Order: sequence, then C-alpha cells, then structure tokens
Amino acid sequence: MSLTFHSPSSEDTTPDNTPPSRVLLLLDVQLATLSDPPLGVPAARSVGPNIARVLTAARTAPSHPRIIHVRNAGGPGEPDEPGAPGWQLQHRPLPGEPVVDKTKNNAFTGTPLGELVPPTAQLVVVGCQSDFCVRATCSTALARGNDVLLIRGAHATFDRVEVWDGGTTTPAAKVEHEIEAELEEAGVILLEMSDLPELFSDR
Repeated sequence: MSLTFHSPSSEDTTPDNTPPSRVLLLLDVQLATLSDPPLGVPAARSVGPNIARVLTAARTAPSHPRIIHVRNAGGPGEPDEPGAPGWQLQHRPLPGEPVVDKTKNNAFTGTPLGELVPPTAQLVVVGCQSDFCVRATCSTALARGNDVLLIRGAHATFDRVEVWDGGTTTPAAKVEHEIEAELEEAGVILLEMSDLPELFSDR
C-alpha cells in the first residue's frame, strides 16, 4: 500500500534550521490496539492515558520535540486494516506532526521515518506492541546511533501464546517486562512515568 507522509513544517526545526535534537515516536497508538480488551491490549485502560500524558507534555514543552505518529496497516479483516475504525489514530495529529504508515514491525522499514529521525536525535518511544514494533524499532534506532528512551507504563502488548509449550499463555505484563530487560541490556534507557515532568525540558 502507499505510505502516508506529511512533510515536517518549519515548527519541526530549530531556529537555525538544524534537525531536531529530540523526537517523540508514537508507535501504533490506534483505536483498535487501545480499545478495551479483548480487542485492545490488556493494559489499555492504564497505558492509553499514560501515552496521552506523554503526548501532552511533549506538545506543551517550551522546546517541544518533533512528534511522529506511526500507524500500522493490518491485513484484510484485521482490526487495523486501513480504512477500518480501529486503524484510526487515537490522537489526532496537529499541524507539523508527521504521520507514517507502516506494514512491518520495524517502523524504519519501507517508510520515510529515517528521514524524519536524525541519527543524532534522542528518541522517546511509546506505543504498541512491546514485543513487535517497539522492540524492532528501538533496536534499529540504537543501531543507527540514536539514544533511545522507553517509558514504562506507556507501552504495551497482548498475552503471548507459547505455541512450542503446549499452547500455554504468558501474560502481557510479563512479556512487557521481558522486552524492557532485553532492550535495556541492548542500550535503551528505561524511564518511569514519574520522570515525565523533566523529560522534555531543556537540559
């Protein structure tokens, strides 16, 4: 499918026209994923408001980061199939906030995301799903040279069915913690929601 790409406006650069030093990346923050379970992730009722708080903090910061919305395009019949109600973004992008449509877990694959996120930028990541898009995108960003910050309580996934272990289920919360440990070992910086007041301040 074609990609939706809204070019960044002048709001997305510093006064001397240099690339942004900080980027907030909202991954798959869509109506289906953040609906009440079972359609949405088990933690939707807590993660959804937390993501909204992060977005508000970024938008109201004196030196706000570039804000990028990444939207997953699901297959035919899936809740996030393009055009379906669940495909819509949870938060309406403001002018100057690019929207990037993806078809792969890694949001950099086959999209213009790499053009919007300078390798020197600090990347703050929130969204879904922890063990797919979040993990793949954070890993690629690290490889590009980005400093990557992941906020606990502002990313989530679904319960994981262990097909090689008799079909047992690993709760989503445990999967999220596993991914946090894996990404932290790789170099991602883990933050808490309590860090939000200082996250987008000049420092």
